[in-house]
Amino acid sequence: MSEIFQYRTIDKPITNFLLRIKGSKFYGLLLYMENENDLNIFLQKSKDLYPQATHYCYAYRIGVKGEKFRVNDDGEPSGTAGLPIYNQLLSADIVNVLLIVVRYYGGTKLGVSGLIKAYKECSLQTISQSNIIEKEIYECYELIFNYDKQSLVMNFLKKLQIEPISFNFLENCSVKIKVPVKKRDSFLDKFNPLFLQKFVSYKLLA
Repeated sequence: MSEIFQYRTIDKPITNFLLRIKGSKFYGLLLYMENENDLNIFLQKSKDLYPQATHYCYAYRIGVKGEKFRVNDDGEPSGTAGLPIYNQLLSADIVNVLLIVVRYYGGTKLGVSGLIKAYKECSLQTISQSNIIEKEIYECYELIFNYDKQSLVMNFLKKLQIEPISFNFLENCSVKIKVPVKKRDSFLDKFNPLFLQKFVSYKLLA
């Protein structure tokens, strides 16, 4: 399998898409989320924006391949809400996102097929309102070297257009950097492994 250098996500949240079906109102919220611990915060946000709704259904995908995911029907018949929402995230190939569909029941039952269609359509239209962007995937390194190598190291970084995150030239010289995965081979070719210490093996950074 080829290595992934970028991932697709959204650049700003969508919180007010509205779909009306047979009296029911469906509001779509598409939010950037890269940590599962933030789920409850965003769910509470949806309840603050749309209080006393009947259902707050959702799905999310986290990680460059969407390896962390979850769906929730929030009281709707099993498989009629969370899964259709999730499938639209898959179809759009976006990650580090949470899609919540808030429903206000309008008095007319939609049935299983009607619910699936409604949640799918609201999710699809909410995603279509967003601006999807591609972000680089980075690896983080710490370079540790003797003081007399300082100019050499900094010149190499400049040629590769790699900006230091932080540096320390007081005692043992060290520079912390983030390297786009697509530049990894060029970077490793330039630096002697004897003074290279990798301190984060794989991390998403914008």
